[in-house]
Amino acid sequence: MENPVGYTTGKASNLSNFPRPDYLSSSRKRLLPQLLYKGSILKSWKKKQAVALNRGFYDTLPVFDEVSREEADIVWLVYDLQLDTNTNEYELKLYKTVYTLFEPALAQISNPRIGSLDNFMQHLQLKLDEKLETGSNAPDTSILTDNDLV
Repeated sequence: MENPVGYTTGKASNLSNFPRPDYLSSSRKRLLPQLLYKGSILKSWKKKQAVALNRGFYDTLPVFDEVSREEADIVWLVYDLQLDTNTNEYELKLYKTVYTLFEPALAQISNPRIGSLDNFMQHLQLKLDEKLETGSNAPDTSILTDNDLV
């Protein structure tokens, strides 16, 4: 509170618990339900839709199959903040416009990108190893494949 600029640009901004946007939660808990509910209504009425979001959020979404503007059900308006060096102020600028069909875009957002089980287990093992190294709340096992966990 005493030094907000220093806090957001200093050492604290590199810490793992520094506040950051939760885009995964935003897409699954907010965007997807709204598209399912409101989007389905608009689609049944044969109305086109526009979704405006920031670039950081858009970049976490799957790559959409694009169609022509005339064929599209949804236009994704992707905005980004850009620094105006003359005024030293940020301005909201249209970064990208993406045209998609409703059902394929919905399917792409709602279906998770499934990685390999081996990579997932390696990632969990690294997290477990970190806990074992710090000694804080050390788990009862040292290897995930112990105790028939997998």
